[in-house]
Amino acid sequence: MVQGWIQIVLTLLIVILITPVLGGYIARVFLGERMWLDRIFMPLERMIYRLSGISKNEMTGWQYIRAVLISNLVMAVFVFVIFMFQGVLPLNPTGLGAPTWDTALHTAISFVTNTNQQHYAGETTFSYFSQVAALGFLFFTSAATGIAVAIAFIRGLTGRSLGNFYVDLTLAITRILLPISLIGAVVLIAAGVPETLSAPIVVPTLEDPTVQQTIALGPVAHFEIIKELGENGGGFFAINSAHPFENPNGLTNLIQIVAMLAMPTALIYTFGIFANNRQQAWLIYGMVFAIYLVFIGVAAIAEYQGNPMVNALLDSPQPNLEGKEVRLGWAQSALYGVTTTGTMCGAVNSMHDSFMPLSGAVMLANLFLQIVWGGQGTGTAYLFAYLILAVFVTGLMVGRTPEFLGRKIEKQEVVLTSLLILLVHPIFILIPGAIALAFADQFAGISNPGFHGLTQVMYEYASAAANNGSGFEGLADSQPAATGLWWNLSTCVSLLAGRYIPITALLLLADGISRKPVIPMTTGTLRTDTGLFTGVTAGVILIMGALTFFPVLALGAIAEALQLAGGI
Repeated sequence: MVQGWIQIVLTLLIVILITPVLGGYIARVFLGERMWLDRIFMPLERMIYRLSGISKNEMTGWQYIRAVLISNLVMAVFVFVIFMFQGVLPLNPTGLGAPTWDTALHTAISFVTNTNQQHYAGETTFSYFSQVAALGFLFFTSAATGIAVAIAFIRGLTGRSLGNFYVDLTLAITRILLPISLIGAVVLIAAGVPETLSAPIVVPTLEDPTVQQTIALGPVAHFEIIKELGENGGGFFAINSAHPFENPNGLTNLIQIVAMLAMPTALIYTFGIFANNRQQAWLIYGMVFAIYLVFIGVAAIAEYQGNPMVNALLDSPQPNLEGKEVRLGWAQSALYGVTTTGTMCGAVNSMHDSFMPLSGAVMLANLFLQIVWGGQGTGTAYLFAYLILAVFVTGLMVGRTPEFLGRKIEKQEVVLTSLLILLVHPIFILIPGAIALAFADQFAGISNPGFHGLTQVMYEYASAAANNGSGFEGLADSQPAATGLWWNLSTCVSLLAGRYIPITALLLLADGISRKPVIPMTTGTLRTDTGLFTGVTAGVILIMGALTFFPVLALGAIAEALQLAGGI
């Protein structure tokens, strides 16, 4: 037990140490400060701008939004075409044909929205070309889109113009994602992750040498690092980072967890530099970190204590190792599960469907809140949207002027933040989830009826709307029949709405705030860089965010936990 907790503590200490380093670097990139790396990257960026004909003019909120939507639409169509013609494209050693149209559509939308929800098995559905040229391409561009939106949002909050989406997208790839991914891929190769274009290997099994087994290979290492760094989460293999070729040992597991946390933690520090208020950044960081620690503690304790009904049969307490890799254990599985749902990465190193109910409740809570630590870039923006709402609510309660960073918070800001937090996310989780449960025989394909089945269904839509992509599994979402078609198409609605409606609201919010005059601080101004206000913000997050979904948790994971505790 002690060893497991030590592993968790050391991992989190590494994350804290790299936060100011990476956060400071990101700020320098987007503030346009000169660096020695300019000699390497500027020629590449000039070439990109020249070949693409990009105009580097500043954009308004609506111009930035249109650029995001149009570019993402073009990317999705490009990837969909690759999927449908992969049978005649190169790098297809196993001769895979095109997937069904609905699987191709769902996958293209899922990956362009940085969700990477998978209703297929990677090694038996997509060729190397599709995995690298289509999915790998979207790993970079979808993550860079989120970073660009976050930087535009931070600029707006701090009174700057939003910038240019295409320039921000390019910088996010060339200066941040690509360099770190190149170094990370080399490290993963050295740690045992394969990187090859060779065809799968056929070998005899250990049990019976006369029986042949096919071992899938592929260019995994470079795919794996950007999967985690960009909070993409889509696995090269069906079982994702539980596969020994994606995550062979403790070192690769550590690298993946740190990579998942690197960008969302760093962006909070980046905000502090933009706002010239590192104190507020660290307070916000501490608030999120505290919630994160509580969630880790609940999940880790639940997994260590194990299933009470199994323990009663064994007459000895045992950790819950069902659905987990023994080489990783209960502690690293719990930490990974909380981290991947908190960062909206969606990668898995164990099966979430096999976690204890309270662990499942924690992971669902992450998907509902979206700020611990949140999606690539958009999670940071969500966090500051909660801050704006907290400023307004607190100002009403104590009679102070609702201002954030010296700019008034008025009707438009409250409407947009309410749209983000109180309407869009619940609507595209609860409504399709209710439909699926109402027609469970026709659509849901639930493998575990009862409390657990409800969690399976709601988790699927929460994962889609939060742009996370992980699954509780146990649903017939990969079947070619009506259930598979339902899951592919219904989750597409949640994927698109969960990505682009919030991005639109966030950019409009930032654009509006950027145009407001700065109001000098007075004795009537509500300070937001204090521990008291940070605590109030935590309360607003838990009340307005968590209570919206409490009935889902109560009827699903919490009821299942009580059922197990009672031995029913």
